[in-house]
Amino acid sequence: MTVTTLPASHGAVQGRGRMARVVLGPEREPRWARPALWGVLGLAFALYAWALSGMANEYYSAAILSGTKSWKAFFFGALDSGSFITVDKPPFALWVMGLSARIFGFGTWSMLLPQAVAGVVTVALVHSAVRRSLPPERPGAAHAAALLAAVVMTLTPTTVAINRDNNPDTILVLLLVAAAWFALEAIRRGRPRALLLCALLVGLGFNTKMLQAYLVVPALALAYVTCAAAPFPRRLGHLLSAGAVLVASSAWWMVIVDLWPTSSRPYVGGSTDNSVWDLVIGYNGLGRIFGRGFGGSGRGGGASFGGESGAGRLFNDTMAGQISWLLPFCALALLLAAATWRTLGARAVAGEDRSAVSALGDCGGLRASRAAWLVWGGWLAVHHVVFSFSSGTFHPYYSTAMAPAVAAVTGMGAVLMWRAYRRSPWWWVLPLAVAATGSWSFVVLRRTPEFVPWLAWAVAAAGVAAVAGLVGARLARGRAAKAAAGAGGAAGARAAAVSVVVALFAVLAAGAAYAVTPLRSPINGTNPTAGPSSGSGFGAGFGAMRGGPGADGGTRAMEAPPGQAGQTRSGPGGGVSSALITYLEQNQGTVTWLVAVGSARQAAPIILETGEPVIAMGGFTGRDPALTVQGLKELVASGRLKYVMADDARGGPGRGDSEVTDWVRATCAAVDGQDGLYHCAP
Repeated sequence: MTVTTLPASHGAVQGRGRMARVVLGPEREPRWARPALWGVLGLAFALYAWALSGMANEYYSAAILSGTKSWKAFFFGALDSGSFITVDKPPFALWVMGLSARIFGFGTWSMLLPQAVAGVVTVALVHSAVRRSLPPERPGAAHAAALLAAVVMTLTPTTVAINRDNNPDTILVLLLVAAAWFALEAIRRGRPRALLLCALLVGLGFNTKMLQAYLVVPALALAYVTCAAAPFPRRLGHLLSAGAVLVASSAWWMVIVDLWPTSSRPYVGGSTDNSVWDLVIGYNGLGRIFGRGFGGSGRGGGASFGGESGAGRLFNDTMAGQISWLLPFCALALLLAAATWRTLGARAVAGEDRSAVSALGDCGGLRASRAAWLVWGGWLAVHHVVFSFSSGTFHPYYSTAMAPAVAAVTGMGAVLMWRAYRRSPWWWVLPLAVAATGSWSFVVLRRTPEFVPWLAWAVAAAGVAAVAGLVGARLARGRAAKAAAGAGGAAGARAAAVSVVVALFAVLAAGAAYAVTPLRSPINGTNPTAGPSSGSGFGAGFGAMRGGPGADGGTRAMEAPPGQAGQTRSGPGGGVSSALITYLEQNQGTVTWLVAVGSARQAAPIILETGEPVIAMGGFTGRDPALTVQGLKELVASGRLKYVMADDARGGPGRGDSEVTDWVRATCAAVDGQDGLYHCAP
């Protein structure tokens, strides 16, 4: 009888059943790794899904509700179910939330729970990408880096705020992190299939928030062409194929919309010529980077919510608490990687340094690790530059796109610094990173001294203690080595371990305190942020629109489904009374649109209140040339519209020209007792 001998690892992996491996992980993993991951994912879900209430950004909420009533509105991403005008973004994120609303019925949970789940999946993907990029020969280090990355991703304040909201950024970040995951897999394996999936996901990101999705492309392409396990000419061929997939997956919806007859589709909101191409290049393209007057739209906006553009934007009073906490740590991690990688990598490949081989693994491990640094470091660098220096409209929550890179670089950087601390002349980088990060956290916390007053001093004390402990332990280890005293070395190792725990508090506590603040206030989709109002600069000017404690929200919470509330729930600039809405509903008759108002800010709350289509004549900004006098005449003559709000202060056209308003006032009859409302007869 033949006896087959199985490898030792086979028995270890099979030692647990399938469910046990899901919960506890395979036995080759550290015992703490999988339970710790489940704990972080549970924390992420709690932060993103706890006490969801309200309608978040009513602009997108109205479009989601409209999409549940009309497949045409669903496909185009129209604000109203009559499909007069689209929102000013592509509809992929609306499709995700809209499908949930169609299945479970429109409401807060059916709309926002997919966002929370997407945020949790993003955390899991960041963990997986970091773990798989580090050498499998040292699973403890790989899992530690991945776990720290997952914790940082979970506790990034702006990410907590946006994952509780219905803005498209949550879905965008999920798609881009998934794209990075597949790019790293393609680099490890040298096969194009994963790279093509990466390109497809970036293209879906384009159909979520247009050109912002492309900010990751330079890092992904550089990593692949530099590190992929394939001959260089083949890498270029793979990138060309991926480029074709990227173009196709980005352009298909845009091409369909622009080829569709304009008479039978909604106006493209945010454009000047009713085309998606103009929206891509203008309002959502060059206008965002260069400000007004670029891309033909002339509506790029100003610095607005995020503060003035410049090198210090991400560190100003408004932005610092959202994303900047770990940027000093990341900067030092990237510098250390750049300073040590060439020598360490060359020694590992040549086999000249066993410690280098042990740290980096074989050539495949070296390739994967280098690719990960290029992907996440390049991601962070490009976003930092673009977000800092863009002159167009910039909201603080845009910075959530930096969070995956910050998380990954922090996780990988912590492991790299720890290795350098233990056995290289660069040992001082770790205590310096802790000191710099803790000091910056202290500075940001002291900008709002009324917010958890003791925390700044606790962070400062922990930072000092951690740095002192790390430096002291290293010096003690050096003295023990010279004296060949094992006891002194062991004591130094224990002191270093304790110092690392204290250092984690120093670098993570402040951001974590900001991260929990969105749970204490109604969801604010206008400008969702975390933490307290700074009391100065843009933080003060838009304090009422903040998501932190004490903020009353820029958009009033909507607890009941449409038609079940007694009062009008209008967003900023609304002001339409319940009596007016009741009048419109009672006199709507068979017309398609309940009323025409100046902008989406007036239309969205009425749509949510009534469930009926409402025309936003000027789109989101009130300046879109979506409705001309001739177009209004045709709507009235065909019996599809009879009521128009023509008072500029109460929702009339606000595009700077008064042709529509003048025509309404000259032709239509003012409705008695309803200020600003006009009845237009065929």
